[in-house]
Amino acid sequence: MQRMNIRVSDAEGMVGSDVPLLVYGHPDTGPTVSIMAGVHGCEYTSMLALRQFLDSLDESKLEGCLRVVPIANLASFHARSAFVVPHDAKNLNRCFPGDPTGTFTDRLAFALFEELIRPADFHIDMHCGDIVEDLVPFAMYDVSEVAESSQLMAHVYGLDYVIRSERGESPIAGTSSAAAAEVGIPAITAEVGGQGLLDPGLVARHQTGLRRVLNAIGVLPDTLEPALESVEIARWTWLRSTLAGWWEFHIRVGQTVSAGEVLGVVTTLDGSEQEVIVAPETGTALFLTSSPAVEAGGLLLGFGAL
Repeated sequence: MQRMNIRVSDAEGMVGSDVPLLVYGHPDTGPTVSIMAGVHGCEYTSMLALRQFLDSLDESKLEGCLRVVPIANLASFHARSAFVVPHDAKNLNRCFPGDPTGTFTDRLAFALFEELIRPADFHIDMHCGDIVEDLVPFAMYDVSEVAESSQLMAHVYGLDYVIRSERGESPIAGTSSAAAAEVGIPAITAEVGGQGLLDPGLVARHQTGLRRVLNAIGVLPDTLEPALESVEIARWTWLRSTLAGWWEFHIRVGQTVSAGEVLGVVTTLDGSEQEVIVAPETGTALFLTSSPAVEAGGLLLGFGAL
């Protein structure tokens, strides 16, 4: 294993400007896979799963190369900053492939993309819900020229749902997996766990999913239980509040609801109802904001059509 650093340009002395990169195996023996966790600094389940995977890795069994960043967003990690990087209040997972002339987060995204992701044949971005997010495990891939390979990776991970994200229709842009697919690298984002909690079962599920994908693409031969069949979702929307207030959700993540069913309400701080949130169609909440506090235009949940 080789240890090196990915350095953010023009950021000397700033927290998170040097990002540890670990390299296992050798690209001459098989495919190169980039693996990343900690794009959001409080998504601990994915970070621990990747760390435990590396602790148990027998490098001699690799048929290829792993390029690994265990915690990509160290500034947010050390500041316990949900979603955004404290240096410039930008969301790193909306900034890929980055900009070498932008602010800190743009330059961090650029450095990660060029030194971690671009040299790879496959890319895996491990996530979970942030401190105020509950979610049902799901993987996501983007429609692209490498969609078939990306779709296989997403399903092999073995999570409850797989989101097929159409360019221009997705509620998010600038993810590492979308940027990788754009340049012809099959890629997924995998989400397991949330709310700043470390559930051993969910940590293990993330780790097993990672091993399944590495086995499927021929990098780390292994004997594993077959993945459960995932439900594929072709359309999802993010529902937001109109007004600031107190968010009360009435459903749980993964629960199937019908069009028009009440998902929750936003009240004033003294409890007066001011907005009712209903299901736009039959579907399920893939993630929801578990904190009562919500601002005007604040994100409440991600809704997948079934």
